[in-house]
Amino acid sequence: MSWRDFPKVELHLHLEGAAPPAFIKGLAMEKKIDLSGIFTEAGGYRYEGFDHFLTVYEAACTTLQSPEDFRRLTLAVLEESAAHGVVYSETFLSPDFCGGGDVAAWRDYLAAIEDAAAEAERTHGITLRAIVTAIRHLGPEQAKATALCAAETKGRFLTGFGLAGAELMGRPGDFSYAFDMAREAGLRLTAHAGEWGGPDMVADTLRDLKVERIGHGISAARDPELCERIAEAGVVLEVCPGSNVFLGAAKSWESHPIAKLRERGVKVTISTDDPPYFHTTMTAEFEGLERAFGWGEEEFTELTEVALAAAFCDEETRDAVRERLKR
Repeated sequence: MSWRDFPKVELHLHLEGAAPPAFIKGLAMEKKIDLSGIFTEAGGYRYEGFDHFLTVYEAACTTLQSPEDFRRLTLAVLEESAAHGVVYSETFLSPDFCGGGDVAAWRDYLAAIEDAAAEAERTHGITLRAIVTAIRHLGPEQAKATALCAAETKGRFLTGFGLAGAELMGRPGDFSYAFDMAREAGLRLTAHAGEWGGPDMVADTLRDLKVERIGHGISAARDPELCERIAEAGVVLEVCPGSNVFLGAAKSWESHPIAKLRERGVKVTISTDDPPYFHTTMTAEFEGLERAFGWGEEEFTELTEVALAAAFCDEETRDAVRERLKR
């Protein structure tokens, strides 16, 4: 069957990182910003290694300067996701890129993104929910400002708080104050860990930030005892196989630890992370896992159900998405 048409739930998607290169190039031309160095001749993003990826990512984000830019971005990203069968998506947003961390400015950006999400739901049948994400390499103090933005705008659309960026900078406990703020506001919690850091980074994130989901988390596979603790706690891993293989966090699809994690009872889901940067789509993720592990409709249905159960949305939304998955 064509996995493109299989209805999907995606929990780990960076909105800015999902920007089609042509969209960013177009904005750069409109604003007369020279970003020629970040694109390949074929029109994709050009970078070498994870650190350079972050630099190129932030350069591309310099074109996103207004709520209207983010409204257009959201429409472009959701149209692409829907084209690959995604019926529910959660996206990471950073107030650092949307108003510089100012709460009043952030409200305007968030309103534009939510408006675009509503339009995409009417047009493409895809539901979006937002997770405000602190940028790790900007430090704990900036994370507090980001958490304040999240706490002040929590609602049906903005439902979660997380941590992304350069994983090896600092320790999870450095960000505990920001996560405490978000938790007290009633936000659901996730954090990137175990993509580049070892099992200890995953363990420390669970202990110090008390999250219910982990972004990536693949290094946990190297510690059977940690896997057992994760499985018992019901923590869900937002796994992005294509991203991991492309960046070298996993050597190949065949050696990717997602299958081992699943065999050990850990709840895993499938996402694209920053799809145009890593030359992937949700369709390509399914195809890669089918080739590597022989997974088919039964496995993908189970993984989709795990993702929906772990989604940071209200029960009314979850029930509506569940109906779409039956089609």
